[in-house]
Amino acid sequence: MVLLTLLFGAAVGFSLGLTGGGGAIFAVPLLVYGLGVPAREAVGVSLLTVGATSLVGFVQRARQGMVEFPTGLLFALAGVLSAPLGAMLADRLPEAVLLSLFALLMLVIAVRMWRKAADTTFSLPIINPDDAGPTCQRDPQGKLRLTSQCAMLLGLIGLGAGVLSGLFGVGGGFIIVPALVMFSGMGMQRAIGTSLLVITLISASGTVSHLLAGKDLTLVTAGLFTLGSVAGLFGGSSLAQRLAGPTLQKVFAAAIVAVAAFVMIRTLGQ
Repeated sequence: MVLLTLLFGAAVGFSLGLTGGGGAIFAVPLLVYGLGVPAREAVGVSLLTVGATSLVGFVQRARQGMVEFPTGLLFALAGVLSAPLGAMLADRLPEAVLLSLFALLMLVIAVRMWRKAADTTFSLPIINPDDAGPTCQRDPQGKLRLTSQCAMLLGLIGLGAGVLSGLFGVGGGFIIVPALVMFSGMGMQRAIGTSLLVITLISASGTVSHLLAGKDLTLVTAGLFTLGSVAGLFGGSSLAQRLAGPTLQKVFAAAIVAVAAFVMIRTLGQ
């Protein structure tokens, strides 16, 4: 069981490093159906794993100067406030309903990833500041003009990411990264680094809320799963530099659909 926990954790970290976001969606299904962890406890283990793995990735990106701290902290503050709400909702939902909603979330992520792979403009490493939306603008030096309207928009998106994190144990990177690119005019690589900062803080808030609510969290399972995930992150990041992005995203999206279908069939068959 120890080896299996490490391998499943490595699979989550590997997918995170390989795709830059969305890989955490595999954590709960692997914990529930692969290791027999109850769904609510699996959410807590997933939060801890995603937070620790994102922290490692964030430190790497920060050393490269690829993190925009003011914008990221605004997102994180909103998400930290709403993550406990998601945890409360998860506690009140029947396990079958929670898993069914999780499967639907997986399908949404898969569709978004497929469209992202098909849209070549989304994968550009730099976004022209003049192309930013009307709510958030950047000055000629590329610094975000954090007006009240811009702060409100980014804060609302952060609130949504926090609720999803507390509810399903996911990091919310599939929301945060495209939001940073589309609404704040941030370049893709910087958006990924900033997203890792946000995910780290939101996941920490969700984990604390999980523990304060008195929910089970087996430290041995959580520790081994997290250790495997951190190790897998480096392998996925290394391989990602050698593979074609759009094709990889489509294969990953197809894998998410397959897992979502499995979760739905198992849930409805109970």
